[in-house]
Amino acid sequence: MKLAIGVSYCGAGLEGWQSQPSGNTVQDRLERALSEIGRETLSLTAAGRTDAGVHASAQVAHFETDAERPESAWVRGANALLPDGIAVQWAVRVDEDFHARYSALARTYRYVLYNNPVRPALLAGRVGWFHLPLDLEKMRAAATSLVGEHDFSSFRSAECQAKSPVRVMKDCTIRVSGAYLIFDFTANAFLHHMVRNIVGCLVYVGKGKHPPAWIEELIAERDRRSAAPTFAAEGLYLRRVTYDARWGLPAFPDMMPFDPVSAA
Repeated sequence: MKLAIGVSYCGAGLEGWQSQPSGNTVQDRLERALSEIGRETLSLTAAGRTDAGVHASAQVAHFETDAERPESAWVRGANALLPDGIAVQWAVRVDEDFHARYSALARTYRYVLYNNPVRPALLAGRVGWFHLPLDLEKMRAAATSLVGEHDFSSFRSAECQAKSPVRVMKDCTIRVSGAYLIFDFTANAFLHHMVRNIVGCLVYVGKGKHPPAWIEELIAERDRRSAAPTFAAEGLYLRRVTYDARWGLPAFPDMMPFDPVSAA
């Protein structure tokens, strides 16, 4: 049978989602825990492969197993074996044609940026940081150019293995909560480092290095060398993966930081 699981994790100290020889990835830790519960070797496929240092409040993955266990056993049993920074939120049986990656309709990533002259302390490793003041309205104006179907080659890492650089950005918003800027991006899919590269470019606009129209120019150029450096991983969160309701996946608990009603 096939099961889907919902997972949340703090990426600090981990080498990303995808399995590595070191064994210090989210996938490696989860597969070891779930294999112990199922008493067989299990392999996970995720909706998105987050990089080292990147977090997730709503990652979705699936695996196949011959083990008959209550759905609750996969949750409680795995969590008893996982480190504190990784937690299975739910587990449900799904139809054989469900695929965590290919069945997803959209993904939402959030970048949390601490905009303050002094670096963060209590949230070190969980937020990005920029020391100069940023112009919110200029960044918002620049972000409008990102919405729609575009070739995002200017925001794609050299290591990206996607067959096409074309993606559909469904939404791109920037809000303020105290000293924090909160960037939310929703697209059908993302290229490698795409969100962090976009954030770096929006920060360039916000600090006055380029006008808002620069983002539109970058899209047209389709040249990564023209864009800003990749921004730090620490502030990036996989916020949501959207699926058709027919799959019947449970909702995640609302644990995402920086969702205050007062955010502007």
